[in-house]
Amino acid sequence: MATEHEALRLVALLESELIRRRGPIDTHNGYYRGEGRLKFASEEFAKFHGERYKDFSDNWVQVVADAPVERLVVTGFVADGDLSADKDLWKVWQVNGLDADSQLGFLGAITGARTFVLVWGDPNDPDMPVVTFEDATQCVIAYEAGSRRNRRAALKRWQDGGEDYATLYLPDEVWKFRRPLQRQDKTPQMADVDEEFKRWRPREMRDEPNPQPNPMGVVPMVELPNKPMLVEDPISDVAGVIAMQDAINLIWAHLFTASDAASWPQRVIMGAERPMIPKLNAAGEIIGKQPVDLEKFQVDRVAWITGKDARIAEWQAANLAMHTGIIEVAVGHVAAQSRTPQHYLVGKMANIGEGTLLAAETGLVKRCDEKTLWFGQGLREMARLIFLAKGEYAKADAMRSGRVLWAETESRSHAQMADALLKLKQLGFPFEWLALRYGLTPTEVATVIAMREREIEADPVAEITRMMANQPGASGPPAEEPDGPDDQEQDEAEEADRAAAG
Repeated sequence: MATEHEALRLVALLESELIRRRGPIDTHNGYYRGEGRLKFASEEFAKFHGERYKDFSDNWVQVVADAPVERLVVTGFVADGDLSADKDLWKVWQVNGLDADSQLGFLGAITGARTFVLVWGDPNDPDMPVVTFEDATQCVIAYEAGSRRNRRAALKRWQDGGEDYATLYLPDEVWKFRRPLQRQDKTPQMADVDEEFKRWRPREMRDEPNPQPNPMGVVPMVELPNKPMLVEDPISDVAGVIAMQDAINLIWAHLFTASDAASWPQRVIMGAERPMIPKLNAAGEIIGKQPVDLEKFQVDRVAWITGKDARIAEWQAANLAMHTGIIEVAVGHVAAQSRTPQHYLVGKMANIGEGTLLAAETGLVKRCDEKTLWFGQGLREMARLIFLAKGEYAKADAMRSGRVLWAETESRSHAQMADALLKLKQLGFPFEWLALRYGLTPTEVATVIAMREREIEADPVAEITRMMANQPGASGPPAEEPDGPDDQEQDEAEEADRAAAG
């Protein structure tokens, strides 16, 4: 049991780590939303055009981040020793809306390098724990020294209204704190007051003690890292794309500027003074001279040239294709570095065969398989926490070596998938395994199996005939058996009788 002083010390340490991580996460999320700024520009260009293009972003970061998320779909969980997916666990997944929220969590991990899952029991429904995906800007986990899996403590910090809230999760207890939000426009007179207010204080809980015991016996928060490292922090998928994104935005700004100022042949008048026209007063009398309105001449398309040495020179329009060529090369670098298929970025497809398309997506498929490996470890621990919250300790122990079922990460047509599954069926794979491979959830598989059983009960002969037709080598009706010795004697006797009668 920790004292309040020890709990507050842990909160301060974990909060400082949370603040350290916040900057890169906010930057990556900002680029995902298309908030990239004009960088790599010269001082002169930024001075005249920086504000003009501040709201423009040719956002490739979003494509890179979204590409794997759409292929990361959880379809079930199987505990060690079970032959089929756990229906109760899938019910918890569905009731908590995790089929949708998991997509948000995976996206948060890909952009922010990590995401978290929090599991806690519901006192109003002991059989249905509350499971939520949490943002990396609000959560942090402290591990035992020398371990990447044994969790010592976890902190969730968030804002609501005019206050900060923090919940500290320990293996044996949970502490809850609150404090007023920090004032941004502090006066010297309020500095001492804010210094006093910024300290965390235990929350007053009417219906539960604070601290309260943790019946699960472990820290109920799990981390899902993206591209984890042995020592360093995990890596965001968009971290390496940001520099090229900035370069692409700069090239677009150059292109827009050239298009605005030099996309047409330009002409200049040399050897002539600027035309002047009389300046009149209210009575129509000439009182001086004034320069002509060149903008009016431009609209009226009338030129007034004076001077014996006056002449017109011209230079050609700028070559804008040079800029677009550089942008295409830069986008190709983004595709290669992030293993995002070219047709996701460029969008040029014509007469591409299925085999070529699958080959082009190999990098993305491998990238998704890596994420199912690392995210799967965290989700398996999440499933164990769900069983602990329900008090099913045997299942929780079995889930430690269980596995997570994922939908196929490779994009195939229905014809390709059906052909592959039919070949596997002929090799002897059971229907339930094939249905899961097809992408059905455990609940859908159970429904399909029940429908098949009703069909067999309604027409068993048709089912047997269909099964015989699907056997390897079965291509037509059964062949007739050759005649035996008795059949040959009977045929000879019948032939002799017909000859005598004739």
